[in-house]
Amino acid sequence: MDPRPRGRWRGRVHTTLDLIRANPTGRVTLKIFIAVAGAIVVTVGIALIPLPGPGWLIVIGGLGIWAVEFHWARRLLTFTRRNVRAWTRWVLRRSLPVRLLLGATGLVFVAVVVWLSLKYSLGIDVVAWLLSHLATR
Repeated sequence: MDPRPRGRWRGRVHTTLDLIRANPTGRVTLKIFIAVAGAIVVTVGIALIPLPGPGWLIVIGGLGIWAVEFHWARRLLTFTRRNVRAWTRWVLRRSLPVRLLLGATGLVFVAVVVWLSLKYSLGIDVVAWLLSHLATR
């Protein structure tokens, strides 16, 4: 068994992409396919950013798809990875109370975004409903 199955898999993908790029029609078709697939994934990710969940992760996944064919996307993906790692290292060096405060701030932000999304997109005001429910009890 190969101790690096990911390396073997990557080698197969690179070989396949090189074979497709060897043909002029294949090269153009691959560029178009990668551009469209990446655009779809990035668009879905952007639409999901205001909602709780993996919106940014999906955008980064779309960027990864684009990075297969486009150098600018590869540079942007490298920049994003570097900054996410730096942020993670910075947060992990903080004390537990600071990390808890950062987490609580993130949860409050997500809660406000969900509340505003429900209120202005679906017309459901959860806060008003909760306050009226508490007032009648």
